[in-house]
Amino acid sequence: MVEALQGASVVVTGAGGGIGAALARRFASAGARVVVNDLDARKAEAVAAEIGGIAVPGDASAVVGAARDALGGAIDVYCANAGVGSGGSEAAGEDVWALAWDVNVMAHVRAAQELIPGWLERGQGRFVSTVSAAGLLTMIGAAPYSVTKHGAYAFAEWLSLTYRHRGIKVHAICPQGVRTDMLAATGSAGDLVLQPTAIEPDDVADALFKGMADDRFLILPHPEVAGFYQSRAGDPDRWLGTMNRIQQKWEAGR
Repeated sequence: MVEALQGASVVVTGAGGGIGAALARRFASAGARVVVNDLDARKAEAVAAEIGGIAVPGDASAVVGAARDALGGAIDVYCANAGVGSGGSEAAGEDVWALAWDVNVMAHVRAAQELIPGWLERGQGRFVSTVSAAGLLTMIGAAPYSVTKHGAYAFAEWLSLTYRHRGIKVHAICPQGVRTDMLAATGSAGDLVLQPTAIEPDDVADALFKGMADDRFLILPHPEVAGFYQSRAGDPDRWLGTMNRIQQKWEAGR
């Protein structure tokens, strides 16, 4: 896999820190030419300078054209990593729901709209979606995040089943807690559910590269998520009962 990435053109959104920065560093270390995208221009420029990449700051929903130009006309790997960890219940404001939907789902859709036609012509391309275990399971106290991450997972799954026979590879990364600013912002819910098993961003990058080498769609940096996912599918009521007990514990501790 490292040999295949030598000289490849890679874009990582939300790469000013956390998982995105770890992915950018890992691709650069494999010899790829990396565009570092982030809303925060200073963070994007800092990571790009560190890895010898190219900073293309701005909205992840509109970065493909500028990134393609910066890379000389082609993108081989696109990491749709930018996301927002919107908390709240069904009562969260329309603006909260709209932002979560736009960043966590529609940014992926817009990128694919621009990338897929060229990849189909070339017969190859790789789309990496940073989802979350919340996209397979759920997350207490975070309805907008949970719902939109389910959407991100569904879109990645659809891309894979639709285009895998035409040379397009898709990977969905679904970690639980990762020690990033987003985890810190989850507050008491994250402290209860995510912090005890939290891993480092570099661990997520390691899991992705192993998954790419094994040609796997679903990347689980926390292997135990596979068992949770099976339990959810096999006995939804039992799984929901367990999650509700966690919800009650969270409510009691607030």
